[in-house]
Amino acid sequence: MTRSVLARVAEVVRDHVDKLARSSPARLALLVFAALIVLVTGLLSLPVATTDGIRTTFVDALFTAVSAVCVTGLTTVDTATHWSPFGHGVIMASIAVGGLGVMTLASILGLAVSRRIGLTQRLLMSSEKGGTRLGEVGSLVRAIVVASLVIEGLLALVLVPRFYQAGEGLASALWHGIFTSVSIFNNAGFVIIDGGLAPYVGDWWIGLPIIFGTIFGAVGFPVLLEMWRHRARPGRVSLHAKLTLSTFGILLVATAIAFAVLEWRNPETLGSLSGSERVLATLLHATTPRSSGLATLDVSEFQQSTLLTMDAMMFVGGGSASTAGGIKVTTFAVLVLGIVAEARGDRDIESFGRRIPTESVRLAVAVAFLGTTLVGVATLVLLSTTDFTLDQVVFEVISAFATCGLSTGITPHLPDVAKYVLSALMFAGRIGTVTLAAALALRSRRRVIRMPEERPLIG
Repeated sequence: MTRSVLARVAEVVRDHVDKLARSSPARLALLVFAALIVLVTGLLSLPVATTDGIRTTFVDALFTAVSAVCVTGLTTVDTATHWSPFGHGVIMASIAVGGLGVMTLASILGLAVSRRIGLTQRLLMSSEKGGTRLGEVGSLVRAIVVASLVIEGLLALVLVPRFYQAGEGLASALWHGIFTSVSIFNNAGFVIIDGGLAPYVGDWWIGLPIIFGTIFGAVGFPVLLEMWRHRARPGRVSLHAKLTLSTFGILLVATAIAFAVLEWRNPETLGSLSGSERVLATLLHATTPRSSGLATLDVSEFQQSTLLTMDAMMFVGGGSASTAGGIKVTTFAVLVLGIVAEARGDRDIESFGRRIPTESVRLAVAVAFLGTTLVGVATLVLLSTTDFTLDQVVFEVISAFATCGLSTGITPHLPDVAKYVLSALMFAGRIGTVTLAAALALRSRRRVIRMPEERPLIG
């Protein structure tokens, strides 16, 4: 009798989920992310999750859960010393699930149970992974899983021996290497090494894996899949892949040059390092604004001009359908191309021999405006509830929205209301722009009657 009741309840729940998935995949994705955060918050609130066996306060457990699931890396407590091995395990699992995407996990479970991906999972994955065509969902899921495991495995193979050579025990080096590799590829920014990564500022065996792992994670799964499929003929990749790679590369080089120029003589950052160490630190900190949040230098010692530059880079973020945050590099590219086309008087916005539709431009404007509004509102709230300076608050807010995790060190000292605001901002940054893009893309209306055209004055 009990089994029959449970079966009926499960069937009703499944029907409701299927209905919601077909009517509003983005809304269901939001609900699943929220449910996962609630679960992780509960696990981190257990006494076993801390080193001293004392329950973590609700706001700190919630903040850490949101930061892990949304692969951000901002923390209100010291990750290395506050959390126990159980807590570290919960955080790492949350990072892995949040980085892959909840809908990817649902599709994996569907494959394991029924050997196929149903229409519901295809709709959800298509929504979450940037409008991927339904027929490509199955191959995309497999590519995501394979790419994640392979890249994280390769990173661990490099990091574990290096940590062991640095004096850690075999078990500690193995655990730190695996956790760090997951954090790097998923652009999470969490570090469980006591003292952080500062001792490895000039270590190329640590720095290079962070740089390359961050880039692979931030480029985006669809782009990685395309590059693998068309590895023999790179010219056949889509406009999305070309825009992502070209814009990503330009921003990476520009950030490296700006960082080197602004920090080269700063005695608290690059100025105290040797030539080789300066080069590595410059490359690493030019990459981390894409969303990794891992730093070997003290961010609080950066020049204000450097913080402003990194604000802009974090806000742009990484590639669409990636582990990175921000408004995404393709959104930025479309906006820039639109400005260039308007300045030149071109009727169409073109790139790489293709015309970009008006709908994409409108969507890019909407996403950028939403991001700017969220950052502006959160900044006002934090300025009114804390005594920190504008540059510190803006940096922290953009880092939260862009799910980057870089910090000037003010996060642990924020009042509870500010922590809740940043938690909401991290959640919005991870799911909000994706949800908006999916919702707006699915709400394209065709009207029989169109109003007369009249141009208002602009500028």
